[in-house]
Amino acid sequence: MEHSKIEYLPPEEIEKRSFEIITEELLKRNISLPKEEELITKRVIHTSADFDYAETLCYSQGAVEILKELIKNGADIVTDTNMALAGINKKVLAKFGGEAHCFMANEHIALLAKQRNMTRAAVSMEKAATIEKPVIFTIGNAPTALIKLYEMMEKMDWKPAFIIGVPVGFVNVEAAKELILKTNIPYIINRGRKGGSNIAAAICNAALYQL
Repeated sequence: MEHSKIEYLPPEEIEKRSFEIITEELLKRNISLPKEEELITKRVIHTSADFDYAETLCYSQGAVEILKELIKNGADIVTDTNMALAGINKKVLAKFGGEAHCFMANEHIALLAKQRNMTRAAVSMEKAATIEKPVIFTIGNAPTALIKLYEMMEKMDWKPAFIIGVPVGFVNVEAAKELILKTNIPYIINRGRKGGSNIAAAICNAALYQL
């Protein structure tokens, strides 16, 4: 290992330095991020070390402001994985009266999914829709969760308050994201195959840290 290339930084400086490097690299790539979206996109790049997100993250009109207002007014967050749930800063969320949930490990959900030959993620979305307050749906893994949300919007007089749609993978991932892009629901969606629970949590945290 070449010690000359190691940067010795105090722990509290590491994240700051990371964001400086991200800013420098975006400049080198001639990428200019819209002011409103900048902090969220940079946190996603920080989480993944993947600059593709600067090109593929899609924001509906005024998405970041809407997301922050929802959190400020006590909206809940529902994730499709316990990993995303674990990554979200629940302490900051609770300050505004919000709670984060994941129903994937719920035994009743597992039983219903088996009986109805559906994914647990899809059944979880039905349960989340019964929460009697605005919900920010945060999907990092299961395209079936996005498809179910779209179907519920089509069939019921119901709309999610916000969708963060960044599932990762190969089967139905791109098509599911495109469905949400066609709606008039406020969203942050990552086009293409990339995403994941860590990306979903990073988007939530980037909004929380701005409050």
